[in-house]
Amino acid sequence: MIRNFKRTASLLGVVTAGSLALVACSESENGGGEGSTDASSIEGLSGTTGELVSEGASSQQNAMDYFNIQYQEAVDGASLAYNPSGSGSGRTNFVAGQVAFAGSDSPLSEDQVEPAAERCGGNEAWHLPLVIGPVAIAYNVEGVDELNLSTETIAQIFLGEITNWNDEAIAAENEGVELPDQDISVIYRSDESGTSDNFQKFLGANSDAWTTEGQQFPTDVGAGANGSNGVATEVSSVDGAITYVEAGFAQQQGLGIANIDFGNGPTELTPETVGVALDNLEFLGEGHNMVVDADSMYAIDAEGAYPLVLTTYEIVCSAGYDEETKNLVKDFLTVALESQDDSLAELGYIPVTGTHHDRLTEAVEAIQ
Repeated sequence: MIRNFKRTASLLGVVTAGSLALVACSESENGGGEGSTDASSIEGLSGTTGELVSEGASSQQNAMDYFNIQYQEAVDGASLAYNPSGSGSGRTNFVAGQVAFAGSDSPLSEDQVEPAAERCGGNEAWHLPLVIGPVAIAYNVEGVDELNLSTETIAQIFLGEITNWNDEAIAAENEGVELPDQDISVIYRSDESGTSDNFQKFLGANSDAWTTEGQQFPTDVGAGANGSNGVATEVSSVDGAITYVEAGFAQQQGLGIANIDFGNGPTELTPETVGVALDNLEFLGEGHNMVVDADSMYAIDAEGAYPLVLTTYEIVCSAGYDEETKNLVKDFLTVALESQDDSLAELGYIPVTGTHHDRLTEAVEAIQ
């Protein structure tokens, strides 16, 4: 597993179809963070062939690409067609029955729950938090290799209250660092995004100054870019820019990743600090419909915890699929759960293990 998400010399810098193929071909142990998965050895698959169509969060695109390689290896003649159009589009098209499952950084809205059940033949739609991706405060400031930011300072930057990199608030949190007299260029997601939704929930939980939430990020400050790759690419091209984006995309572009002070001193984004936050994961409901209690997660005040994490859901029908689609969905998700390994970590995600892995496995097996 990657020990430090800031080390851009890792595989993350060359996430291409070719590099993913090389990742998938390495030797493995299954489902627990060791090596890469030998997909051909997975037991319990139906072996149903065909194309599984899905859509949603761009934050999990690289994970879906990796899982698809493993899926094709495990089931000859089967594949995933995943469109990273954004969480909102994924949920909308899942409810409309146009895709078998949705990838989403946010749960179904209240007014989508009933239509989703109707789409599932009168059965509940389940949220399976399968792809875990830490969100980085990513920046591009020449000469600043390490940066500390408190949650309040981050809020003030994205509100446009702090506009220069040598502002006294930033300077106070970075003693000994030579900060340039340079305007801060805020870059935000212009599309409807679960990442924006979760980032705003995080800011609201940690700063009284932040009062907005939702899939659309406020457009009063900065400039927008489409998708996770779009904002990361834009920041890489603008000296003085800052954004919020999944760690893997920040690494691909060679961006700096800020240490965040959540209340116990600056915390570096690492698998270990994210793991401390995941140990505190709570759900709003019971059973296999696992909607994360984001309010409690983003307010975590545990020493050594990095709680700015996206728990990206695969939103599936608990029942109601035709036999072929059910088998395709269950086979793909089974392969994905058996691919929680070092190669997934090298793409910027946190492999699920232990209790969380077990409850996800139980949920997939329970799909009817």
